[in-house]
Amino acid sequence: MSERPPGPELLGTRLRHLLELLDGAVAASYADVGLPGFRPRFTPVIRALARTSPAAIRDLARATGVTHSAASQTVAQMAKEGLVTLAPGDDGRQRIVHLTGRAESLLLVLDAEWAATTEAAGRLEAELSYPLSRVVDEALAALGRRPMRERIADVLSESTT
Repeated sequence: MSERPPGPELLGTRLRHLLELLDGAVAASYADVGLPGFRPRFTPVIRALARTSPAAIRDLARATGVTHSAASQTVAQMAKEGLVTLAPGDDGRQRIVHLTGRAESLLLVLDAEWAATTEAAGRLEAELSYPLSRVVDEALAALGRRPMRERIADVLSESTT
C-alpha cells in the first residue's frame, strides 16, 4: 500500500519547510558573496529605503508587503546590525528609518542578488504546474476576506450541531 502525500492537514508545517528551503538558500547565496549572516528579509527594506529614504516603518511595511509589526521587528534587527538608524517622527509615535553608510555600500551586491533570486524564482515557477507566487497571492487574498480562525470556528460549530 502506497502512502498518500500529506494534504491540507499539514499545510502550515509544509509551508514552513518550503520557506526554510527558500530562505536558507537565499541566505547561503548571501554568504557565498561575502555577506554571512545577512538575512534575506533585510533586502526588500534596504531596496525600499534606497528609493525613498528616510521612510516611516508603516511605509516600509506597505512597500515590502508585510505587516507593520513584521516591518518593525525587521527594522529593529537591521538597526542592531548597523544597517539602519531610527529617529522619532513628527508626532512622536512614528519612527523614521534611515539607511546607514554600511547598508548603502551593500546596494550593488544586494541588487545583483535580488536580480538573480528573482530570475531563479521565475525558473522554479516554470517547473511547477501552477505559479507559486500566484497561489500565495490567492491564499493571502482569501485569508484577507475570511481569516483562518473564522474558517476553523465554522468547522467546529458545524461538528457540534
